[in-house]
Amino acid sequence: MYHEDVQLEGHIIDSLLLPKVLDEILTHGGSYVLKDIHVGQRQVDPSRALIEVRAPTEELLAEILDIIHDHGVQPVAAADCKYVAADMDGAFPEKFYSTTNHRTQIRLGGEWIEVDWIEMDCGILVEPEKKKARTVAMANVRKGDQIVVGHEGVRVLPGETGIRRSLFEFMASPVSSEKPKGVTVREIAATMRRTREAGQKILGVLGPAVVHTGSVEHICQLIRLGYLHVIFAGNALATHDIEQALYGTSLGVSMERGLPAEEGHEHHLRAINTIRRAGGIKAAVDKGILKSGIMHDCVTHNIPFVLAGSIRDDGPLPEVVTDVLIAQEQMRQHVRAGVGFCLMIATALHSIATGNMLPAWVKVACVDINPSTVTKLMDRGSIQTVGVVTDAEPFLRALVNELK
Repeated sequence: MYHEDVQLEGHIIDSLLLPKVLDEILTHGGSYVLKDIHVGQRQVDPSRALIEVRAPTEELLAEILDIIHDHGVQPVAAADCKYVAADMDGAFPEKFYSTTNHRTQIRLGGEWIEVDWIEMDCGILVEPEKKKARTVAMANVRKGDQIVVGHEGVRVLPGETGIRRSLFEFMASPVSSEKPKGVTVREIAATMRRTREAGQKILGVLGPAVVHTGSVEHICQLIRLGYLHVIFAGNALATHDIEQALYGTSLGVSMERGLPAEEGHEHHLRAINTIRRAGGIKAAVDKGILKSGIMHDCVTHNIPFVLAGSIRDDGPLPEVVTDVLIAQEQMRQHVRAGVGFCLMIATALHSIATGNMLPAWVKVACVDINPSTVTKLMDRGSIQTVGVVTDAEPFLRALVNELK
């Protein structure tokens, strides 16, 4: 058997990190010996465990060590991280370190330094002379960048479970449509208040069903009340919002009568054409063409938005970013500018994309009528997510009433 000693320190008992690590070792074909364990006597006291990890092959041992590293496991013998220069643009060196969304540090010159701009599925770019490090997306790597390789000298600091002061922390559990909606809405509202009071921003990630379900006015009220500071969406959300403002329909269906309007199937395309002829959304607001709706209120209240396009977009609207890499970078800049809470409503693709960019300490509420949307988000690693399985309109109506 090949073996190596590793250590785990912190609140590893009450946060269930220790059993997770041991389970990962067994699940992937290894075994372990708990050589030493010290359990903190009080809730504030850290615990420590010394674990001998065993595997039948050297390759399997390395694989297991890589897996448990993401749970905060460290080798007993500390060493500086290893980094090599990228040999081409747009690609990492072989054996690059792939980041998680948890707080991460690297060891340089015997000193542990924080990795800035934490984001999952990135690499770590090192500036040795400045003793700085930050995450970098694959597409943004440039030849000569110093990129961390391997796990040596890298430590992950997973979020630890403290005293559960709010329902928000209890609700981060398997998704269910049977959870108490009223209590959940109250706690989300309280979290939004705390976020704003702390001087942090609230990010809204919105799908077109927000418009289809008649929730436009609710979103506008959140903007006016000061509870939405940035919005991520696609061409569809903005298009149908503008369609409603200009024609009173969404996807050609009257928002008042719930029936298809005559020639209503043309409305969304005519709405896009109107905005394109005006020179864009802001220009349409300035000219008095667009007088209501989410996009109107974003312009009049100086709320920045990123509309990321897709292959199926009609038009699209002038403000839609059709290059996905540029859209990603714009989204990253907003996320890094002080986002403290994220409200995702009725969009799978944009929710998962945004979740990948958020560090683990940014709390997320994901609202969708389909439980699989929330499940997919959590499966992708956004474990800080609270899922609310319900339709958009009743949720937003209750949230606005609570915040009022």
